[in-house]
Amino acid sequence: MKIIPVILSGGSGKRLWPLSREQFPKQYQPLTGKNSMLQETILRLNGIKNLSDPIIVCNSEHRFIVAEQLKQINILKSTILLEPIGRNTAPAIAAAAFNVLQEKENVDAILLILSADHAIQDISAFHNAIDIAKTQAERGRIVTFGVIPTHANTSYGYIQAEVNNENHSVMKIKSFKEKPNIKLADKYFNENEQLIAQKLPINWYWNSGMFMFQANTLIKELSVHANTLIAPIKDSVLSAKRDLDFIRLEKNAFASCSNISIDYALMELSTNVMVVSLDAKWSDVGSWLALYEIGEKDKNNNVIKGDVITQETTNSYISSPNRIIATIGVDNLIVVDTSDAIFIASKDKASEVKFIVEKLHNEGRDEANFNRKVYRPWGWFDSIEVGINFKVKRLHVNPKNRLSLQKHHKRAEHWVVVSGLANVTINDKEFLLKEGESTYIEVGAIHSLQNRTNQMLEIIEVQNGKYLGEDDIVRFDDDYGRN
Repeated sequence: MKIIPVILSGGSGKRLWPLSREQFPKQYQPLTGKNSMLQETILRLNGIKNLSDPIIVCNSEHRFIVAEQLKQINILKSTILLEPIGRNTAPAIAAAAFNVLQEKENVDAILLILSADHAIQDISAFHNAIDIAKTQAERGRIVTFGVIPTHANTSYGYIQAEVNNENHSVMKIKSFKEKPNIKLADKYFNENEQLIAQKLPINWYWNSGMFMFQANTLIKELSVHANTLIAPIKDSVLSAKRDLDFIRLEKNAFASCSNISIDYALMELSTNVMVVSLDAKWSDVGSWLALYEIGEKDKNNNVIKGDVITQETTNSYISSPNRIIATIGVDNLIVVDTSDAIFIASKDKASEVKFIVEKLHNEGRDEANFNRKVYRPWGWFDSIEVGINFKVKRLHVNPKNRLSLQKHHKRAEHWVVVSGLANVTINDKEFLLKEGESTYIEVGAIHSLQNRTNQMLEIIEVQNGKYLGEDDIVRFDDDYGRN
């Protein structure tokens, strides 16, 4: 039977602010290696037998980031399902299953449900667990992966396994437990330690949020335990529209679904669920502390990223890709520098960054949603300088790409070509600009910028006006179907 990976990529990663923000969250960033976490999630599947092209479920705002990152790792035949609104994991997974079952040859297809923002270091152990889970899925079982705990952790839900004497790698589930307080987490971990001391199998596992099952098995089980999801999700898939390389799920039907996780909708209710033991150095990278824990430590137990100088500094995570950070005489800190924000916290308080993000939202601050460097389907721009009535941007336009034909009601723009060759349209005129040449776009002028070459085009854009927000734009023609 074929295995179809379904990668859930809809999270916002608020606990990793200021690096992760709503418009460019953690799953699209290289937090644990040279590739983004989404790319790592797909690449670690290499070598699995009968593996099909992946399905990525994400929101519309991230669609071009997903498409570009898949292209970068030569994934050219994926399916990208766009959620019109966030409805948690149960509707997202059900939509992927219905989408798969539209093809008759997929009637027995097995779905491997993964999150785009997990880290797994022992790939061999991960593949072995998938092989075990596949056997169970072929028998019509719903399978979840239970991670062997390494310490008492209050950030994960727990699975209590029904241990048997025949097979300790796959077991029935006795119960699911919510994220515990520290007292309960200690209790679960100590119970495991006592069992290990007696050379017995453990019975408490972290709930990884990864699953495996046949698509038709999932739909049958949801029909029993979460029947109200079935009709609207099926309608949303059947009425979906193709938009360039994407499939847009129909909004009204999808929005009518309950906002519910697959754990609540199915896993905690079904008697057909098995847990496969996973010991693969797994982390959901859900916080700065988690990123510190899986990072490579120096002799002082620090994780250092970027241009950092330390003296008498211990047990800290320090990241600075843009400029020098120097520390003296500090311990147990998280220090993260980005181009427009610096975050400093003690490790045990770093998870409370979510309150900072909430405050930024309440104050209408762009830093809650946007990084200074903003990705667009045609490339990216970096807001270098912002002041009263002006903004300076650096634009990178990818080869063979074009900005939309557009106008602005409240700002004028001046373009200077730094490198490359620009095809410029202003009202009824079209002309070329070479390196060092410039042009002016007055308020209300209809204009566009295009890179027809095979080289990167770099532009410095100086905006001038009373209002410089990104929403001051009227598009007349756009290669990417944006309004």
